[in-house]
Amino acid sequence: MTVEENKMDSVGQQPPPPQPDGFLGKVANYFDFAENRTNFRTETLAGVATFMTMAYILVVNPLILSDAIFLQESGDLFTELAVATAVSAAIGTLAMALLANYPFALAPGMGINAFFAYTVVLGLGIDWRVALACVFVEGLVFIALTLTDIRRHLITAIPSAIKAATTVGIGLFLALIGLKGNPEIGGAGLIVPNDVTFVSFGNIALPQTIMAIVGILLTAFFLARRIRGALLWGIVGTALLGWVFGIAPPPEGIVSLPAAPTHLFGAAFTGLAELTGGNAWDFIAVLFVFLFVDMFDTIGTLAGVGTQAGYIDENGELPKANKALSADAIATTTGAIMGTSSVTTFVESAAGVAEGGRTGFTALVVAALFVVSLIFTPIFAAIPGFATAPALLIVGVFMMASITTIRWQDITEALPAFLTIFFIPFGFSIAEGLALGLITYPLMKIFAGKPQDVPVVTWILAVIFVARFIFMAVRFGEI
Repeated sequence: MTVEENKMDSVGQQPPPPQPDGFLGKVANYFDFAENRTNFRTETLAGVATFMTMAYILVVNPLILSDAIFLQESGDLFTELAVATAVSAAIGTLAMALLANYPFALAPGMGINAFFAYTVVLGLGIDWRVALACVFVEGLVFIALTLTDIRRHLITAIPSAIKAATTVGIGLFLALIGLKGNPEIGGAGLIVPNDVTFVSFGNIALPQTIMAIVGILLTAFFLARRIRGALLWGIVGTALLGWVFGIAPPPEGIVSLPAAPTHLFGAAFTGLAELTGGNAWDFIAVLFVFLFVDMFDTIGTLAGVGTQAGYIDENGELPKANKALSADAIATTTGAIMGTSSVTTFVESAAGVAEGGRTGFTALVVAALFVVSLIFTPIFAAIPGFATAPALLIVGVFMMASITTIRWQDITEALPAFLTIFFIPFGFSIAEGLALGLITYPLMKIFAGKPQDVPVVTWILAVIFVARFIFMAVRFGEI
């Protein structure tokens, strides 16, 4: 048993906890509580922890997409986008819970939403309805790839060293996301931009940054005292302190009635109808980028968080991978219909895994909370970034344990692993880090005279990644 397993799956060290009878017993049996050595309390706390670390998407995604989506009729654009975000996240996460029985949550992906808004709509001048149509088609392609078993083989094709490196890279990525937030809008501000050094340590005299440090210490105290739900209580405690001391604005209310996304729902079908020969090339080009980024972000997240949760078997495969990928494909398709950019598996799912979540009931709780958030949006929107920063940092600490499984004495394994670890956080993309790792892995094996150690599918992936870099450079003027 590794240190990581001992810390993050303590329930696994004990006999299976007693399971309830009646209806609750049937629910426990459906989600295999006994086999996963878990219970309702653990799974519920894990679900709440995951939701709290990703609730920011309810605010951030509407802010980003509203820059690109201009409604022709009157309407509350932000609220409509918030509803589309919450509903698409709930549907995708529910599909993950019921189909795959994994504790992974889904929501409109960060990064891909910015590409949708600023590159596709504003940069290329593609109508936002056509862009939504592109996301819809992407989801259909994903479903086809899943039914043909191609996406599952892509996960298997990732070498074990790259899988471990992806886990570590995601941990650093989460920590960076949590610590870099702008203190002027409630972020932690421990890592800030710097014109000379690119990034630097933040100003610890700022009240938001002080609160982030207090939150880290508070969460660490809960963990040291082995208090279950430590990450969740750290978030709640830090947010309450911020509200009490006036460092972050408290909720403006308790409940609010959601606005139906009447202007967004079904706009993807309108976009398909407006597709012409004149914009067909741009449609195909954007579709390719959506496919690539979403697919490998999802694969990287499933491989990384799946490794953290102990799901990856001795053959390097993720059991029920096709079911998990089917849930992701369904989420992207329904998200486009609702009126939002690609929905994908969130790396913040690692927070729930860190709390002991091991089954789809954790995801079920997250899905329910996204539905509840439609009414309690003022509360969730008021949780400042410095309150979730400690949880993301601690999850990063837990995920670092996988670094010990990489054979650092073998340069053919070490260099690709290091590039993966390095470029996931500093390239701010799981897909880019995974790309560089998978390109250099077969090259290093060739240099060492061991090309036979590289599976054929891994070679194919490397070629695809190289072709993608060339395509992006030619089509969009960037890598």
